[in-house]
Amino acid sequence: MPDFNRIIMAGHLTRDPQLMYTPSNTAVCKFGIAVGRKWKDRDGNQKEETCFVDCTAFGKTAETINQYLSKGRAVLVEGRLSYQQWTDKEGKSRSKHEIAVESFQFLGSGGASRGRAEAGDTAGGELPPVTGDDIPF
Repeated sequence: MPDFNRIIMAGHLTRDPQLMYTPSNTAVCKFGIAVGRKWKDRDGNQKEETCFVDCTAFGKTAETINQYLSKGRAVLVEGRLSYQQWTDKEGKSRSKHEIAVESFQFLGSGGASRGRAEAGDTAGGELPPVTGDDIPF
């Protein structure tokens, strides 16, 4: 069976994007999104949970995200799931999954900043806004 690593999530930024550059001058933007879910349990009680996900974008995509997005803005990200491991300051092994963003789309109101950008794009074309009916889940 062939491997397939693709993830699509829509949520709100939990913090302002942080833009930095590698020594080879590649833009890297780190940000987080919160994705909520609501449902009713067996007794009919409304339940709610939020999943917090770290994201990293590169190149022109990173610069565009940094320029137009801020804490609280809605975004749809598409990319691959990446697994990170490191040792913290106390010497403990730590790990997390994050999304390596390959493309994204602005969601919600945003006027002129509404658009779509993909990794390697030099100019994001205008697309109609995405509504809840357009998302397949």
